[in-house]
Amino acid sequence: MLQAISDWSLVPRSAAWRWAFAAIACLVAFGLRYWLEGALPPGFPYLTFFPAVILTTFFAGLWPGVAAAVTCGLLAWFLFIAPVHSFALSGASGVALAFYAFITSTEIVILHLMNRAMAGLQAERRRSAELAEARKLMFHELQHRVSNNLSAVASLLKMQRRKVGDPAAQRALDEAVGRIALVARMQRMLHDPGAQQIDLARFLHDMTHDVLQSTGTEGRIAHRVETCPVVIGPDQSIPLGLIATEFLSNAVEHGFPGDRTGRVEVRLAVVGDRALLEVRDNGVGLPEGFAIEATGSLGLQIARQFAQQIGAELTMAAGDAGGTVSRLLFPLDEAGVLA
Repeated sequence: MLQAISDWSLVPRSAAWRWAFAAIACLVAFGLRYWLEGALPPGFPYLTFFPAVILTTFFAGLWPGVAAAVTCGLLAWFLFIAPVHSFALSGASGVALAFYAFITSTEIVILHLMNRAMAGLQAERRRSAELAEARKLMFHELQHRVSNNLSAVASLLKMQRRKVGDPAAQRALDEAVGRIALVARMQRMLHDPGAQQIDLARFLHDMTHDVLQSTGTEGRIAHRVETCPVVIGPDQSIPLGLIATEFLSNAVEHGFPGDRTGRVEVRLAVVGDRALLEVRDNGVGLPEGFAIEATGSLGLQIARQFAQQIGAELTMAAGDAGGTVSRLLFPLDEAGVLA
């Protein structure tokens, strides 16, 4: 309410409006004072005129406020200060007029300075809003260009794949295209600068479906995704997205070779001040003597590097009932748990 009144007082208005406001304020103040003449004890000649000066200065500006102060002072002097209907000046009337002049001058100066300060704040808010809008537009443009560039790189790699005959090279290019597509997807999910968070639970559901569909294993590998609501910020989004995709892709590719059927489970849980991402399968399991620190898999090497980047613990071990369990325990410092 007070902010609305302040903003309304700063709306630019014509000179006619401001001087009309001053005239009406003086007339209303005079009418009230005249009506209260019989009800007031002696010694209150300016009772209704002070508010008129304050309101005029606040809403109409400096000079209309000064004019209102002079007009109201003359009306009070002539009509309500003895001897009435006269501008004769006695000691008592002189003191009253000096008091009135001091009070109204103080009011006008304070209100004028306050109006200037509020006008400055309003201009600063306007500039801040313009800068925020410009930042938003630039952010959208940057994200759009990044997504387009990533898509262009993925297209170039796909074109290159057609000219490669070696199956290992084709598989490496396919993996690179998949990782670039994931980064582009994360960029699109972070496209809104006002919502710089990703719902990790939703991402895991979508990612599981996409990986199984893209690898052609959706019919022979059953899956279950069990999550709790966790959000992640931009610093963690791409590392966690790549690690989760690598976990599931590794389980599908190496856990169920050929036409082998089975099941994968993706789980996301909160453990104290950290979150646990787990991908479990009942496939063929890890090779004998497997150590993730010495693995030659490029995907797992990338996953390890990203885990170190976000301060997470990454492990891969044999499951109790066979298969493989891949775990990532990462901090919630830059993430959050949804209510």
